[in-house]
Amino acid sequence: MQVQKAEKKVEYLELIYDLIFVFVIGRNNLLLHHFDGRFIELKMFTAYIVCTLAVIQIWNFTTYYINIFGRNGIREHISLFVNMFLMYFIAEGTNTDYETYYVQYHAAWALILLNIGIQYLIELRSYRDNRKMLGQIRRMAMPLFIEAAGVVLAVFAYKLAHIELSWAAILLGIIASMAAGRQENSSKIDFPHLTERAMLYVVFTFGEMIIGLSGYFEGVLDLSSLYFSVMGFLIVVGLFVSYETLYDHIVDRERSNNGLGYMLIHVFLIFSMNNITSALEFMREEKIALLPKMLFLISSILLFFICIFLLGRYAKKRCSFNLRLVIHMAIYSGAFVLLMLILREHMRINILLTVAYVFAVFHMLHKFGKTQKDTSDE
Repeated sequence: MQVQKAEKKVEYLELIYDLIFVFVIGRNNLLLHHFDGRFIELKMFTAYIVCTLAVIQIWNFTTYYINIFGRNGIREHISLFVNMFLMYFIAEGTNTDYETYYVQYHAAWALILLNIGIQYLIELRSYRDNRKMLGQIRRMAMPLFIEAAGVVLAVFAYKLAHIELSWAAILLGIIASMAAGRQENSSKIDFPHLTERAMLYVVFTFGEMIIGLSGYFEGVLDLSSLYFSVMGFLIVVGLFVSYETLYDHIVDRERSNNGLGYMLIHVFLIFSMNNITSALEFMREEKIALLPKMLFLISSILLFFICIFLLGRYAKKRCSFNLRLVIHMAIYSGAFVLLMLILREHMRINILLTVAYVFAVFHMLHKFGKTQKDTSDE
């Protein structure tokens, strides 16, 4: 008889750790509020993408380590608190004067990666007689040291030739992680813990979205402001219940899986949510050009639902996404994009269309999960 492995519980320290990331992500969004002509400065937009993905990736690397080797001990506390402290330097470097803080930002970034990598190497002493685990530890540490080296090289490239290669460091980390993950089994991975950690970070990000909507309530609340505030809030609610439906009713949290793909998808899911927060703020800004802010909103929401559907590969067998569902999603998305572009001059209609699209997809997901459950119960 197989003994079922006890599910790893999320510790209080992990939740506190997440809060610093929510703070830094909020700082990242400030980079989008600097305009060249009638849209975001290209340099600031590029910095925003790099900074956001870098921060979410750091969270991802940390979560993976805690999932496998976390014991809620003194060393783990010290390591996380050191990284939390270093995140303040990253937050301070995330502003319009990005170049001035370039070295500070990247030094903190590299040190965080090295800190997590060293924690893996310390684990080697506990598995001296287990060749399988020794190999796994080395493979998990490798992407961290590779990306840290890429971050350092990015500093030299920027200072000596003014070439921005920070994005390449992130890409190196992703490729190295995927290469290492292909060789891993799920024996040491607690997939339920990974899914719960990802869910909690998503929930915190939704909280940041709700805070971002507070700008709709500034000044005297007239009918126009009230309309946009209601529509913006409904969009956030629709996105939230879509993810909630996926997490509670569709994803198989008990499956045996190394979780690498699941966490990587969440990197881009959370990235899309940060974009949506800013896109909703732009909707009522007349100084921002209409077409760019419309495309930004459309692409951000589409990315969110693409990630939702990619997470469908982790669905319970009875809830596996079928071709019919994908076709319906494609039709809804195509109609949404087409109508948004045709009616781009009418912001009130556009935001209403966004609400309709978000809740149409939610209804489809909810109905699919309920139908599949009812079918399996017969």
